[in-house]
Amino acid sequence: MTTTPLRIVHCVRSPIGGIFRHIRDLATCQAEAGHDVGLICDSSTGSAFDNSQLEELRPKLALGLARFPMQRQLTVQDLTATLSLYKHLRDLKADILHGHGAKGGAYVRLIGSVLNLRGQGVKRVYCPHGGSLHYDPNRFEGRVYHSIERLLGRLTDGLIFVSDYEAAAYESKVGHPKAKSRIVYNGLTPEEFSPVSAADDAADFLYIGMLRDLKGPDLFIEALYNIRLKTGEAPRAHIVGEGPDEERYRNMVEKLGLERSVTFHGALPARDAFKMARNVVIPSRAEAMPYIILEAVAAERPLIATRVGGIPEIFGRYAHRLVEPGHIGKLTMAMEDALADPQKMSAQAKELRGCLAETFSVDLMTDRITNLYQELKGISPVDDPMPVAPLSASAASPAQTVYARSSNR
Repeated sequence: MTTTPLRIVHCVRSPIGGIFRHIRDLATCQAEAGHDVGLICDSSTGSAFDNSQLEELRPKLALGLARFPMQRQLTVQDLTATLSLYKHLRDLKADILHGHGAKGGAYVRLIGSVLNLRGQGVKRVYCPHGGSLHYDPNRFEGRVYHSIERLLGRLTDGLIFVSDYEAAAYESKVGHPKAKSRIVYNGLTPEEFSPVSAADDAADFLYIGMLRDLKGPDLFIEALYNIRLKTGEAPRAHIVGEGPDEERYRNMVEKLGLERSVTFHGALPARDAFKMARNVVIPSRAEAMPYIILEAVAAERPLIATRVGGIPEIFGRYAHRLVEPGHIGKLTMAMEDALADPQKMSAQAKELRGCLAETFSVDLMTDRITNLYQELKGISPVDDPMPVAPLSASAASPAQTVYARSSNR
């Protein structure tokens, strides 16, 4: 596909976890395709691991890496941050401002609208990545955030959803999109489809992800304790990740007497962490389209996950294996079954890996998103990327049906 070079700036509040993985891959592919790319993110967030990843990305960013203080919640400090971001973006003269997450999306749409009043003609693109869509619409906080999303929807040129679930959540909580919208799955590189084997001294279980209640590490710890109550011995487990609730989880492990069984490691590359245990457990209470699930499936690791967000779209016809979110009893049973029948878990991991096929490809993800940019800018001809080749009937998954149905949304 012949590509017209664009000036693209991505904006995200917190450059950590799956949302940053998405931006990093997208920005890298766009830069390699000849576009000028920049990134704006919070200056106060990120561990040494996160910051090292940002520095690895920096040389690929022709429009630079800029960091400004950005608060998670709505505060009066947002006014100062917005002014600083405006001055920075004004001088970049971007074609596309792409906001990721609720805060990044708010900044680019508000600032982009002001820049357009000044004749810059920038297109404002937003991807929620869950964000404000995780809030309960029946609670005050949810009503506030969803009302803000409705207002910002009028200032949006393009919407990107990372799962069919996310698109449906936006429609039910915010309203029917007024902007051009696409469902574009997160993608992996070809190298990530190579199986990863557990080390000889591997533990029984691995939790990997952010250390906050939304991701369910407390449920993981409780399930380990429940197994110890039944058997007299707790399974060995690793917890890999960082987050605001880490100290509370460490105290929880100590209070339940699991210090000898559970080890905390901080953030690590996923494929390195996968070698540390025979089973991966992702007990999330809410998700959009989690990379860690894709990475575990592609690496052919035995996996226990919950039925939330876009995870059933990854599991396809094997979605019945997913655990009810927030149900400690069912999570405990799933982990007990994994201990009792490791051969079954390995066989299921092989089956599930076959469902990913080309649907979750980083190249396809980049092509679809960049194609939307060109469409918004009126660049023609716009060559649509090659459609996903259908899997055999035995391996087809609902995810492919969603992709095909949404391609001209």
